[in-house]
Amino acid sequence: MDKQPCVYILSSANRNVLYIGVTSQLQQRIWQHRTSISDSFTSKYNVNCLVFYEIHQTMEAAIYREKQLKSWRRNWKDELIKSINPYWRDLYDTI
Repeated sequence: MDKQPCVYILSSANRNVLYIGVTSQLQQRIWQHRTSISDSFTSKYNVNCLVFYEIHQTMEAAIYREKQLKSWRRNWKDELIKSINPYWRDLYDTI
């Protein structure tokens, strides 16, 4: 699998909790979140629904965007997700 820098947002089933991350191997990273390999934030709060992702040219650009999104207000993040995924469907099968 080719490496492709991207930033992603995971949501809990009830949409109360969001997690923003960055990776170069999206499919593998989301699988890790879903299988709760480690005792982490996403496993503790059951945050494993991929609701948003953006592909970037470089890892530096993806990290910059991740930091930007983490600083946003919650309603801005919700609007970003709804702009490409209005029903908050799990996008895991599309990657």
